[in-house]
Amino acid sequence: MSQTVTTREPATRPARRRTGRPWALIVAVCLVFGFLYAPIVWLALVSFNDSRTVSRFTGFSTHWYAELVQDERVIAALGLTLRIALSSAVVCTIVGTLAAFGLRRTFRGRGLWTVVLTLPLVVPEVVMGVSLLAFFVKLAGIPLGFWALLAAHVAFSLSFVVVVVRSRLAGMDTRLQEAAADLGAGPLTAFRTVTLPLVAPAIAAGSAFAFLLSFDDVVISSYLTGVGSTTLPVFVYGQASKRGVSPEIVALSTAMVGVSALLLLIGVAVVTWRARRVGRRVDLTVAG
Repeated sequence: MSQTVTTREPATRPARRRTGRPWALIVAVCLVFGFLYAPIVWLALVSFNDSRTVSRFTGFSTHWYAELVQDERVIAALGLTLRIALSSAVVCTIVGTLAAFGLRRTFRGRGLWTVVLTLPLVVPEVVMGVSLLAFFVKLAGIPLGFWALLAAHVAFSLSFVVVVVRSRLAGMDTRLQEAAADLGAGPLTAFRTVTLPLVAPAIAAGSAFAFLLSFDDVVISSYLTGVGSTTLPVFVYGQASKRGVSPEIVALSTAMVGVSALLLLIGVAVVTWRARRVGRRVDLTVAG
């Protein structure tokens, strides 16, 4: 008489889900954010200190900001910085966008031009500042001042516009252009109604990058500053080197951080709004 033995495989236990919070990750993130933003928060608090020493808080006051508005040196440096930053952003936006569209095509020497246009991203600012100083003074004969600063800021900001716009072009769906052509749109019409609206957020982002890089630059500008052409970051660095960290410098630095952060938030909001609007408009255009 034979007997049949039935064996049962052990039931696999379901994986236990971790419901607890990753405290190690939370602590690490808090430490990183604290390391990055604690000095900025301290700077903002000290800028409203009534005392002339930054190490002792005696009361809340906006006296130092009023002093900045009345300082002619600060106003002159701010005006020069804004003129250079706006001019650099306009030139970089136009040239960088055209270069990004050009690098989208396949031609002989494309790799070389790509390296040339993106090389300033990895070149140290000290090396770039010294090389530009030698070029302007020894070879080109351009006097130090506004034009030398503008050329230098365009040189190191152009790469960011090229990279941002080119990355958007690389991720763009070419079927939208083909659909526009199938619907009877010519090359210029397809570019104006499909390509340009899709690339517009990247162009705006690249322009904002170029402006902020020029507005906050210290290293390269310090090499090319001439008599009566001191930018605001170079002015802050010079005053801090001579007199130390005074309440006026703290207030001026806080104002610069606030302006940069405000422009960055406005740029992000505009780019996000533009991207959503353009996406809906392109869908309607292709569907129609």
